[in-house]
Amino acid sequence: MNEAATTADMVSIAVDPITQLVLSASLAFTMLTVALSLRPADFAFVRSHPTSMLVGFTAQIVALPLVTLLLIKGLSLPAGMALGMIIVACCPGGAMSNLITKIAGGDSAYSVSLTMLSSVFSALMLPLAILFWVSLHGPANALIDDINIDRAAFVQNTMIILVIPLALGLLVSWKRPALAVVLHTRFMPVSLLILVGLIVSGLITNFDVVASHGMQILPLVVLHNGVAFLTGGMIGQLFLNDKRKARALVFEVGIQNAGLGLIIVMTQLGGLGDAAILVGSWSIWHLIGGFSLAALYRKYRPLPMRATS
Repeated sequence: MNEAATTADMVSIAVDPITQLVLSASLAFTMLTVALSLRPADFAFVRSHPTSMLVGFTAQIVALPLVTLLLIKGLSLPAGMALGMIIVACCPGGAMSNLITKIAGGDSAYSVSLTMLSSVFSALMLPLAILFWVSLHGPANALIDDINIDRAAFVQNTMIILVIPLALGLLVSWKRPALAVVLHTRFMPVSLLILVGLIVSGLITNFDVVASHGMQILPLVVLHNGVAFLTGGMIGQLFLNDKRKARALVFEVGIQNAGLGLIIVMTQLGGLGDAAILVGSWSIWHLIGGFSLAALYRKYRPLPMRATS
């Protein structure tokens, strides 16, 4: 066993085959819900704003995982915590980032298009991205070996679960936009309830593990989320001339679809203890941090609340 693994690293949150099937279905349902919200106009925005989209995409896909890796190495974190942080950093922007961006006075169209772009990328590349960044951190990479994860199967299974519902959702959104709006409106609350139910069930079922490691992990989650917001803000200030786009990038980098990451941990990575607790904590905390930061922006640094083309 790798010495970098903590006790919680090697504790698996029990997932029986039926529950695993349900969780896999919920992962597909979550991606379908995301895809139903995507519109041709979102892709048109990418074509008409190539530079700002490249900056935002790079911030999400490259800068956040890189900064996360540096933070992990700087703090010499246990393998399970490191793995959880990498998974979060590789997840696409969360849909809530669009709402929080609007509250903060950022560019909503830019936010929506970045969420769309990162979601499509993640459906195609998320398992490969996770394995790539994990390979750059020895303890986390060794932990994957310790728990006997079949990397090829992990990539194949995750991509199947993500790509098929993405393609189906895009097809409905483009061919039957009115139906897509209705379905997304109905599916979104269900998707959120699935996430909340997963977190609550995990807390109740695995209270001992959460109680013994939660207080150690929560400050790390707060720090990591703060670093994510700061990363988005600094890149926006340096490379985006539009203040509203720069503000939107703060939340696109700081608000991640950690619920997606949590289901991946539970279904594909054996419910790994520290990683599951960390990703689950992110699912809750980033909303607290995001709405709080948006409120501060709104009160102390207001910008015009308008949409750009």
